[in-house]
Amino acid sequence: MNSQRTLSSRWSTASIPDAADTSPMELSSLSGHFHVCQDSKGRWFSLHCLAEAAHGFVAPRFVTSLVTVTMIIGIASLAL
Repeated sequence: MNSQRTLSSRWSTASIPDAADTSPMELSSLSGHFHVCQDSKGRWFSLHCLAEAAHGFVAPRFVTSLVTVTMIIGIASLAL
């Protein structure tokens, strides 16, 4: 059985005909991104990272975390 393949233009990420160079608009956008990232590393950066890690741990286990916190509060109220 002969099957003919259709030839189509392939998408390529290489910039063979032109030089691979960044445009001034791309450089401006990249510079703005770097400034935003650098400004975010202020006083509260470590606390923000800790809160983000805690959220990443608790979010998938929301019901289990809720039951655990309720049990801890219940045991603490009985102990007092």
